[in-house]
Amino acid sequence: MSSGGTERPQLVAHVQQALSYTLFDCKWVPRSARLLCLGSAARGTGLLQLYELRGGRLALLREIEKAKPIKCGTFGATSLQQRYLATGDFGGNLNIWNLEAPEIPVYSVKGHKEIINSIDGVGGLGIGEGAPEIVTGSRDGTVKVWDPRQKDTPVANMEPVQGESKRDCWTVAFGNAYNQEERVVCAGYDNGDIKLFDLKTMSLRWETNIKNGVCSVEFDRKDVNMNKLVATSLEGKFHVFDMRTQHPTKGFASVSEKAQKSTIWQVRHLPQNRDIFMTSGGAGSLHLWKYEYPAQRSKKDSEGAEMGVAGSVSLLQNVTLSTQPISSLDWSPDKKGLCVCGAFDQTVRVLIVTKLNKV
Repeated sequence: MSSGGTERPQLVAHVQQALSYTLFDCKWVPRSARLLCLGSAARGTGLLQLYELRGGRLALLREIEKAKPIKCGTFGATSLQQRYLATGDFGGNLNIWNLEAPEIPVYSVKGHKEIINSIDGVGGLGIGEGAPEIVTGSRDGTVKVWDPRQKDTPVANMEPVQGESKRDCWTVAFGNAYNQEERVVCAGYDNGDIKLFDLKTMSLRWETNIKNGVCSVEFDRKDVNMNKLVATSLEGKFHVFDMRTQHPTKGFASVSEKAQKSTIWQVRHLPQNRDIFMTSGGAGSLHLWKYEYPAQRSKKDSEGAEMGVAGSVSLLQNVTLSTQPISSLDWSPDKKGLCVCGAFDQTVRVLIVTKLNKV
């Protein structure tokens, strides 16, 4: 492939829509041309807006106001038929909504003492084996896993051990859900800690520290043997961990990249190609990356133990869209290259990324 400008993917701003409130998260509704915007109204209530992409514009289908600002949402634990949205709010509540009848949640639990910063789902949408589950990470320092079929109590609760100071959990993600038994949760914290919890053995499987607050973590796929994990940080660096081989003492091999000077708020892998991912930044920019595997992904150390070998990362394209941080990002699961992002300039933008089949 030539590195000429013609072949590189382009990030084309397709539609932008100004909002009258603070946007915290945006999500594509699976199998539709619809997207959701979640946030906080000026008077401190929560807002949920449903839009439909119609040619070159976004048409507002409905707007729902809730008592508490909504911080995050996921469709990951629902069926494609139902497409229920799970949300975490500033009051620590986990709610599941039927968007056709959103007045009263179909499931509700006071999950945390403080704001739910991050949420993820697995076992739904035909992705990943095992039960439908939702994970929430909160400022109260705990990470909890919920089965919507069980009321009130989490099926797992990862909290600081006695005497350990509680850290603000900023990001959570499911992974390794390739059969009925296996499943992990990765959590990132404000002090740079990354912890990998094994839900099968209910134990801490691995931990590391990247020296700066962890803003976003995501596996390249939830429904395969752990392959890669990207973690982004407050000071503009991200780390790609090769999760295929865990060394007894060194853990997982990783490569880090300084993407920019400011915070990398989110990372999202392209659903149709797990080696391509996008990061969104505090300077209002999006960066599109490609991971290249090394010739051999593992080698033996001097003791004969297997250790991973990290690959390399190359920048495919970047664009600056806003003077404010782009805090949320979501690829369409259905249409390759279609992407939505939300920024603190109170604008939601739909982008089309071209030439993704050429890289």
